[in-house]
Amino acid sequence: MENIKIEFKQSTVENLQLFSKMLNKDINLMLEEALEQYFDSEQKRLLEKNINDENAMTNLDYNEFWDGVELD
Repeated sequence: MENIKIEFKQSTVENLQLFSKMLNKDINLMLEEALEQYFDSEQKRLLEKNINDENAMTNLDYNEFWDGVELD
């Protein structure tokens, strides 16, 4: 596993310490939970973006769909 260096602003560190005490939770657990929520949120956003992009490429209005089609 690759080592990752993580740095936080001082205000973030202070909030982590404060919420850890208030919630009686381990800071590592709080970070894991927060990252899980972030990953879930981003995955949903990316899926919605992909669906919207796909729809934008495939959704034609009536005139665009029938443009150039001649029926005898």
